[in-house]
Amino acid sequence: MKRTAIELADGRELIYFDERDDAVRDQPDRRELPPPPPASQLRYDPLTDEWVAVAVHRQTRTFLPPADQCPLCPSTADRLSEIPAPDYDVVVFENRFPSLSGRIAEEPAEITPFTPVRPGQGRCEVVCFTDDHNASFASLSPGRVRTVLDALADRTTALAELPGVEQVFPFENRGVEIGVTLHHPHGQVYAYPFVTPRTRAMLAAARRHADRTGGRNLYADVLAAERADGGRVVAGNEHWTAYVPAAARWPFEVHVAPHRPVPDIPALTDAQRDAFGPLYLDLLRRFDGLFDVPMPYIAAWHQAPVRVDRELGHLHLQLFSIRRAKDKLKYLAGSESGMGVFINDIAPERAAELLRAA
Repeated sequence: MKRTAIELADGRELIYFDERDDAVRDQPDRRELPPPPPASQLRYDPLTDEWVAVAVHRQTRTFLPPADQCPLCPSTADRLSEIPAPDYDVVVFENRFPSLSGRIAEEPAEITPFTPVRPGQGRCEVVCFTDDHNASFASLSPGRVRTVLDALADRTTALAELPGVEQVFPFENRGVEIGVTLHHPHGQVYAYPFVTPRTRAMLAAARRHADRTGGRNLYADVLAAERADGGRVVAGNEHWTAYVPAAARWPFEVHVAPHRPVPDIPALTDAQRDAFGPLYLDLLRRFDGLFDVPMPYIAAWHQAPVRVDRELGHLHLQLFSIRRAKDKLKYLAGSESGMGVFINDIAPERAAELLRAA
């Protein structure tokens, strides 16, 4: 893989990840762009012990443009996009409308004594999986999936070294039902200046388990139990298992986890990286085959924090969809949104059975 970094017209970084060593990426960004916005504001919620980002500039971000105006397609002589080159394999660049960034303008003022405020320091990046606007992750080749995984490893390592970054989160949103604003197949990477609430809860449970069991890894023990039971396993190979969690929150939810515990994507071996693509592509095609319509989903990489509790983590990908039937979606209503208590309409064992048959 060849890595080439350039600077866009407004100073943002863009990196090409090419599968050919002879790829030339010297095309300049010929657009006239305003400066990137300053960092958002983080406000602390004392009632939940959580940080909330207030990023007002995102209200004007690009929203579902037609294909001939897609900012993630390669540039042409007649239309300039976020990617100056006429083609590409995988591209990563700083988001033009970031929730978090390193461009700190000034320290925000305190709102109340109970609501500390600080700059939204961090970084948000866009990951373009292919230059084909009409493709999907499921249509990629195993080789391209490996390139994407290597790019995510590169970005996880680089972002973890930025000042103040505590957690790196790669993910993909797919489908207007999920809330995507661009149709082009792409993902994102968020570098947070704190450990996220979901990760803190998982680490607390892992720490309690380690204390009770003399240091055993909770996720590794759960994975071993699911593999031994087999009833919720959808697919697997020598290095990975894809299974529906016994307490799945979403109608169709699958964890894809490596058998050998690692804290993050950079720690995966070449063999693990090669084995991931075929299994994951098979899983995505099963999702699309459930109702014979493109499945909206979120694919979320759970990685250990950058500086703390790394020994408690166990890298895994959480893939889930809000579609519960061909013509029905799962909405987060009173119990889920108000109290955080999920109610699943489909038994995890049934979901696994349907996915195996898809």
